[in-house]
Amino acid sequence: MLPSKRLTWGSLGIYALLFLGAVFLFYPFFYMLMNSVKPGPEILNSPNSLPRQLTFSGYRGVFEELNMVRLFRNSLILAISITVLNTFLSSLAAYAIAKIPFPGRDKLFGFMLATMMIPGVLFLIPTYVMIYNLGWVGKFHALIIPSAVSVYNIFLVRQFMTGIPDELLEAARLDGANELLVFLRIVLPLCRPALATVAILSFLGSWNDFLGPLLYLNRPETWTVQLGLYQFKTSIPGENLQELWAATTLITVPLVLVYFFLQDQFMRAFANVSLK
Repeated sequence: MLPSKRLTWGSLGIYALLFLGAVFLFYPFFYMLMNSVKPGPEILNSPNSLPRQLTFSGYRGVFEELNMVRLFRNSLILAISITVLNTFLSSLAAYAIAKIPFPGRDKLFGFMLATMMIPGVLFLIPTYVMIYNLGWVGKFHALIIPSAVSVYNIFLVRQFMTGIPDELLEAARLDGANELLVFLRIVLPLCRPALATVAILSFLGSWNDFLGPLLYLNRPETWTVQLGLYQFKTSIPGENLQELWAATTLITVPLVLVYFFLQDQFMRAFANVSLK
């Protein structure tokens, strides 16, 4: 029988800090969920107390007045499209930079990193002019195509790929595998943690994006959840706060689920654990 570990004051202090950190992180979600099942006057008068009367009228009002199903559909179309394209194209570019020697490779990678220091707000006007001239304003292309590749994601996956031994790839090439087969059958499976991280960041960025839909999606049938919530907030009376809290809760659920199912791969990628 294994001896039990003795608790020390140091370990108790660590557990106490971890517990406080968990409470600090969980409380905003609990606060949001708690207010989403309160009537509007109770939210105004006692937002920090437990609900005295449970009501789901906010959730019913969201689906009746805000058309949440359509907003979710639009946001999922954008988020999934951007996530799939960004994950695949960023990993493809990262593979070329990390594992395929070609003239000027290091200079190209350095130039790409230098572009990360330029504030994105400087590209708003030229990007909008380009999108307008292409006739993409009001269409999902305006958000999907510019977000299909991310320099940060290329950098993240490239750093992970450098941990894959070159001998493993050379052995596959000697067996007759071409570069595309090496990339699809060997490199991508070994880069699951990095790809999961890229997928999480791309999905969260697209789902939470407000400025992009505000600029390019000018028709109500193309609005996303963030833009729909903003329009809902500015158009309903102040006493209908339960709809706002219910909509905020529904919008947060997909983000929590995505991170919950991919959190292990996410942490492995930032720990740079590629091969054991």
